[in-house]
Amino acid sequence: MTGVVVDVGDGATHIVPVADGYVIGNSISSIPLTGKDVTQFIQQLMKERGEHIPPEESFDVARRAKEMYCYTCSDIVKEFNKHDREPSKYIKRLTGIKPKTGAPYTCDIGYERFLGPEIFFHPEIYNNDFTTPLQDVIDKCIQSSPIDTRRALYKNIVLSGGSTMFKDFHRRLQRDLKKIVDVRVRASNARLGGDAQPVEVNVVSHPIQRYAVWFGGSVLASTAEFYEFCFSPCKKKITSKWYFRAEVITRLD
Repeated sequence: MTGVVVDVGDGATHIVPVADGYVIGNSISSIPLTGKDVTQFIQQLMKERGEHIPPEESFDVARRAKEMYCYTCSDIVKEFNKHDREPSKYIKRLTGIKPKTGAPYTCDIGYERFLGPEIFFHPEIYNNDFTTPLQDVIDKCIQSSPIDTRRALYKNIVLSGGSTMFKDFHRRLQRDLKKIVDVRVRASNARLGGDAQPVEVNVVSHPIQRYAVWFGGSVLASTAEFYEFCFSPCKKKITSKWYFRAEVITRLD
């Protein structure tokens, strides 16, 4: 079992390479871009555009817009042009009730639909302190792994987490990562005069993608071996000092 897990959740993003069932610990990477950042960026864009949303509702509205209408585009410039040519086709509308007055309100979701997920591929549009795209981080993670595992790692990149569920996210990630790999192969061939075989890049989208972490944990917990190495902290107070003692969990049938 060899591959790379790209887990993008609401509060953390990790890239974990696995070779023959073993995690390559020194190649694990993480980035400071998460689903919450997508929500905050959408919230910021809507505020700058002057949408009249109650301040106390703005984050929740941005989250709803993200989950209902956001998608990954293939070319950000072309996407702007499409929205400008046919705004009625692409603009979506959200409605809500003001919590204090009970009055209804509406807001339009436009460029935010594709700009939100774009922060994973062009993080500089959101954060000047971190500008490394997700595809570059994955590439560096694989390149730092043992050389005999790299082709297999590129071939099996598995997505996990709700923030990888945007429409066409896996296609965009695969395309951008493939470009990086192909440039490296061509440069190597030109430099060494060789004829290296192309590297297959495959990003896997799957039905349990959103809850993959929970699903994996539940499968592990259902095995008999789980109770052989699972521990629970047990805290006791002795002579006014606290100490911790590990206690094996016993199965309750």
